Amino acid sequence: YNHTAEGSEFGPTYSLRGIDNIAYYRLNKKNRAHYLNHSGCGNALDLTHPRVLQLVMDSLRYLATKIGVDGFRYDLASVLGRDSQHKFDSESHFFSCLKQDPVLCRLKHISEPWDIGTGGYQLGQYPHDWYEWNDRFRDSVRRFWRGDMGVSPEFARRMHGSSDLFEHRARSPYASINFITAHDGMNLRDLVTYENKHNLANLEDNSDGHSANYSANYGVEGETDDPEINKLRLRQRKNLLASLFLAQGTPMMLAGDEMSHTQQGNNNCYCQNNEISWLNWDFDPGNDEIFQFCKKLIEVRQQHPLINRPAMPHGLVVSNRTGLSDISWFGLDGSPLQESSWRKPDLKTFAMMLAATQREPTSNLSEIICSLDDAVIILFNASDSDVSFNLPDQSGVWALEFDTAETITNSNDNKPYIEDLSVKLTAHSCAMYRYTHVQANHHNSELSHD
Repeated sequence: YNHTAEGSEFGPTYSLRGIDNIAYYRLNKKNRAHYLNHSGCGNALDLTHPRVLQLVMDSLRYLATKIGVDGFRYDLASVLGRDSQHKFDSESHFFSCLKQDPVLCRLKHISEPWDIGTGGYQLGQYPHDWYEWNDRFRDSVRRFWRGDMGVSPEFARRMHGSSDLFEHRARSPYASINFITAHDGMNLRDLVTYENKHNLANLEDNSDGHSANYSANYGVEGETDDPEINKLRLRQRKNLLASLFLAQGTPMMLAGDEMSHTQQGNNNCYCQNNEISWLNWDFDPGNDEIFQFCKKLIEVRQQHPLINRPAMPHGLVVSNRTGLSDISWFGLDGSPLQESSWRKPDLKTFAMMLAATQREPTSNLSEIICSLDDAVIILFNASDSDVSFNLPDQSGVWALEFDTAETITNSNDNKPYIEDLSVKLTAHSCAMYRYTHVQANHHNSELSHD
């Protein structure tokens, strides 16, 4: 709803321009013959006019009540929230109408929280019940795993749920739509295959599409048969996906990434109605590892509510039973990460631990009380070197959930507990361990025997 196909003032007249150009479009006040191009597509609808707002609301209601659509994602949504002075207002006519509409207020509303106009970037400023594409999550995760210096604090904030962006308005982590790839830009396979965009097929001399993709090719630009390069590329894809699914917030995954789809380096394939943009759903056994890993991540997220919390953890809530904080950060030696460490630009290896702070024992009759999912720890190593990571020494046991340096199996058996708290973390890899608190039960004497 941010623009129409009529383009700029030099574009064709199909409908709205001919009906009432002044009412439907945002015009330059100094010269009303020219449009304000907040959308980048030549024009921008003016939702401050009641008839334009009615058109949009009627369209949304039709899609919801007649077609059965249960949610909407708004492209360049800041256009829709601009007031009569062309400034963004989170309580604009459009947002207010959605909030009071008895049908639409119950649906999902997702914003691309920016447009290309002045003051258009509004991440974190949308209404309380909206969800927002978090491009800062996308960029920091890409840069962290690419090995950029000084990115770890930003990466940690995004994994934590982006409280700096959303919590000031009492919004939950779910408001953050975390993503690595989307329909715009490079897809997952291309992020680790191409260092530069390759958009010549769009016939614009490769001038279209963003240049800041934060991608890497790991030795060769484009596809290669080199087994070592392909092994690292696969591991980096798994690292990016693990960050997506293990972060607090709402994950969004691009269709085709789980099938290793490539756009051949094209990061703006809107005009490619061919193999560049088409998805091939024929299963390729060569892509089974990434497919199985995606399934594993979905399973892990479903089984571990600590990864999917409704409120931001800040390390201030401590479990009386385990002594663990709801969130904590650790260094290689297994001790809490200090503020001075975060300031080091070469920090590329650390861990995030999420712990349950309110959980009752599963049974008070067994010899050992083991509460599943007392805590999980995710180890990150974006460096070029293998390291030994000491898991925090707690009164409990650890079990490996996955390691991106290892092959995923189809087994659903419980993972064996590890005996050595010092674990190997391969260069450019991520691993997740599940912690279970163990304590002796003092209720055995209360059991009666026949």
